[in-house]
Amino acid sequence: MSISDQIFAQHAGKTRVESGEFIECDIDLVMVHEQLGGRIAPEYMKLNQSKIWDPAKVFYILDHWVPPPDVRAAKMHQVANEFAQKYKFKWNMGQNLGICHQVLPELGFAQPGNLIVGSDSHTTTYGAFNCLSTGIGATDVSVIFSTGHLWFKVPETIRISFEGSLGPKSMGKDVALSLLGKYRTDGAIYKGFEFGGSGLKNISIAGRMSISNMVVEMGAKCGIFESDALLQQWLMAHTHPSYTSPNSRVINPEEDSNYCDNISINLMDIPPLVAKPYSPDNVIPVEELGQIEIDEAFIGSCTNGRLEDLRIAAQIVKGKTVKSSVKFIIIPASRQIYLDALQEGLIEIFIRAGGVVEYPSCGPCIGGHMGVLGPNEICVSTSNRNFKGRMGHPDSQSYLASPAVVAASALHGYITVPDTKIWGNKK
Repeated sequence: MSISDQIFAQHAGKTRVESGEFIECDIDLVMVHEQLGGRIAPEYMKLNQSKIWDPAKVFYILDHWVPPPDVRAAKMHQVANEFAQKYKFKWNMGQNLGICHQVLPELGFAQPGNLIVGSDSHTTTYGAFNCLSTGIGATDVSVIFSTGHLWFKVPETIRISFEGSLGPKSMGKDVALSLLGKYRTDGAIYKGFEFGGSGLKNISIAGRMSISNMVVEMGAKCGIFESDALLQQWLMAHTHPSYTSPNSRVINPEEDSNYCDNISINLMDIPPLVAKPYSPDNVIPVEELGQIEIDEAFIGSCTNGRLEDLRIAAQIVKGKTVKSSVKFIIIPASRQIYLDALQEGLIEIFIRAGGVVEYPSCGPCIGGHMGVLGPNEICVSTSNRNFKGRMGHPDSQSYLASPAVVAASALHGYITVPDTKIWGNKK
């Protein structure tokens, strides 16, 4: 069985599952954010329940509109906070830690072998940590709040084996875009990705998170990485003193695993890529794009905005000045990353270069605040979606690229690759 098959079987109390089979599973952890105050709380209140199944298995955090940019967002936060207090959520993380998909694993809640669901489509991010994670809707969250169980259809698995190393100007984001170029936005609907191979050691944890984050853009249910020494090292450095899941254990694929697709990818063959409007699968090499002038360059979101991303971007802009016509916005993905970046001097580099560093939040990625695009404005962004109107006005355009490309583009005023090799702690 594949990694996802084994996790599904374990949580369904079965020795084996087959793709296409419908099962009911125990849930290790459910993550909720603003959607708790949007659709989840109203749905759950209809059930007239006096408690939820297990307050110690709910991870609650606010991150999309932090701080609230308008009255609507403020009211949503109020409803969510009141619900969390009423039902005594143990892991009430508040609104000052950062973006959910960075904070949850950073604090040690994404553990190998676990089944984690969340009220956000990019919950697939935690697959970087050898667990099965996927996004669910408000009704599904309400079911879990009531029972602790949820039904699934076991997905077919696409196996990706990485070989070699990334080129001198490419990042994990480019791997994700490369996969989107191959599978498009509908090529993996209700399938799971499994990542491994000898080249895995050459993809950083930050890069793996970017890849798992974006599998949902191909329609995938999950994107799970094999465990290796690099992951074990990361997990040891990110533990929580009061949280351990009884189902935590490393799971790697069995020899007889059945895959619907099984391919090998040489990482060296992946150049810096960009996704043109208005789809994340509209992918071409940056060097084939032509000179597209930009109004905004954004580094952040749950896809990027990690310390590795900020280090690489800072190296590119250090001692230089971004184009005066470009809004260069940097949002660290978590408070811890912000603090680390401060300590390393990265924030000062960005500010001296003409950048604007904002507090951890989804912000511009969702067209929420802190960098919304106006009519006909063009942005190159490290986020995961570039749908029409995603980052602001319907007539604006968003191009998706790596932090290295975004930083270089901020300097030149048009979308381009870095002039020199990028750097970063690839561990």
